[in-house]
Amino acid sequence: MGQIKVTKAPIEGLYIIEPAVHGDSRGYFMETYNKRDMEEAGLNLNFVQDNQSMSVKGVLRGLHFQKQFPQGKLVRVIKGKVFDVAVDLRKNSKTYGKWYGVELTEDNKKQFYISEGFAHGFLVLSEVAEFCYKVTDFYHPGDEGGLAWNDPAIDIDWGVQGDYNGTASAEGYTLPDGTKLILSEKDQKWLNLKDTFKF
Repeated sequence: MGQIKVTKAPIEGLYIIEPAVHGDSRGYFMETYNKRDMEEAGLNLNFVQDNQSMSVKGVLRGLHFQKQFPQGKLVRVIKGKVFDVAVDLRKNSKTYGKWYGVELTEDNKKQFYISEGFAHGFLVLSEVAEFCYKVTDFYHPGDEGGLAWNDPAIDIDWGVQGDYNGTASAEGYTLPDGTKLILSEKDQKWLNLKDTFKF
């Protein structure tokens, strides 16, 4: 391997990416993506679009997935801190419905590669977070689906306080410091896994 270390996560199809950071008194330099290093790790990826978002503390975005045009996503935080989560939605996977999360920060500079077939979401833990990601397919309007972020069957440990009321509503949920959870109107209407996928 060269400048980028790729580690498999406990769920197949998820990878933690750690760049080599070269720093001194002036600052630092790092490669955030290296096609050769990724291919040596078995990831032959073709990224077609870069996205960036900014969110304030307590914002939870997700859990989102694409229905007909699934995207692989390489995500990272360039400012602040988030807890980033992927949920396995691959029908025949032995880890279907299981989740894995990783803290991504401007300091640890970790990245998270999420293969096609996963739902994705993140919770902002800092005052502000700037989130960047590369995707393997273009955005297709109307192709987005979603899952309830607090589905008890998935049981993601977001580290928040509050009681499940049977919906994806953010009402009554807070971070440990009392910051209220903030979800979009759309993200509060997603259904649970069993109601979204009926096999």
